[in-house]
Formats: sequence, C-alpha cells, structure tokens
Amino acid sequence: MDGLTFFENSSGQWNSQRTTHHLPFRRAETGGSQIKVETLTKDDPKIVEICEMHSFSPELSVGGSYVTWDGAMQWDKDDENHQGETVFALIPDEENPKIGKLLRERGYAEIVPVAGEYHLDHEDALVLTTEYETMTISERFWFISDDIRLRVSTVKRFGGFNTATFCIEVRENDQQNDGSSDSNQNLLDTSSITGW
Repeated sequence: MDGLTFFENSSGQWNSQRTTHHLPFRRAETGGSQIKVETLTKDDPKIVEICEMHSFSPELSVGGSYVTWDGAMQWDKDDENHQGETVFALIPDEENPKIGKLLRERGYAEIVPVAGEYHLDHEDALVLTTEYETMTISERFWFISDDIRLRVSTVKRFGGFNTATFCIEVRENDQQNDGSSDSNQNLLDTSSITGW
C-alpha cells in the first residue's frame, strides 16, 4: 500500500456519520455527510494547478483526488453549511512511496492553500498531519473492509486540544441505492449512539 493506492481505494460515493467531542465543553455533537471521491491522474489539469500553486513540479506528483462533501451537524445554525470541495495532489518521497506531502488548494479548518505530511503506518492506515497558522490537525484513515472506512481526527489549537472526532464511512453501491440492502444503513444508524 502506498499513498496513491489508498486514495484510489477511497474513490466513490460515501455516507459518513460522525461524532465530534468538543473537549473544553465536555460535550459531543453528531452529524453526517455525503462525500464523493474521484481519482485524478498526475496529468489532470487540477493536479497540475495545485502543484504549481505550491511551487512543486507537476512531474513530482503521482496523482490524487477531487473530493466534494455536503453535510450537517447537530448544533448547526440556520446560516451554517458544511459543503465544499478540494483537490488532493500527492508528492511521494523519492525513496519511500509510503510517505510524502499532500497538497490542497484549501484546507478543512482554514480556507487557504495548505500542504500536509502523510505516511502509511504498519497497518496500512493513512496518517495525515496538517499545520495551519492557528492549529494542528492530525487524522488517521483506515479500511475495515473494502466498503467501510474509519477516520479519527484531533484538532489542537494554541493552548490545548479543542476537538476529537470519530467517523464511520460506508461506500454506496448500486444495491444500496436500489434499497435492496439495508445492512450498511443499520450500521450507520447505530454509529451515532456508540458514545464516540
């Protein structure tokens, strides 16, 4: 497994259910989103643009992904939304394809171009660390089956940890869309009450 293979394995439409713990307040908030991941080749204009934005030669990239999301959280106000899109461009280390840089034109926490560091750990989970001006975000993604992916993340602002999040993401398929299989939907329904 390397970074590009992990992202290729993540392509498709996902139902994501999450629980975010707001640590200073000792309270948890649930929510969910629809996530779509499309694999991009290294010569895709979106990948070339992101590499040039970060002053990297596009030749160093192996490709990446185009990701869109649309979600809602329990404590949302009327004018809040959780919609967005971003492009990931992977720049692997020359000697080790399991580590490298992940370039984006916008981050999740701050809407500015950002470059994170990724590596694949001993369990082939993708670990991503992103440094912003005011915070550090650490994320770990891993598959428990071909169509079920888990994600945990922490946000650390100056002065201490702010949030910790657990997500379970289930890939949609034609059978689910036809309504003929509800096993994954049951898993989603119960994930929000597990205490994560």
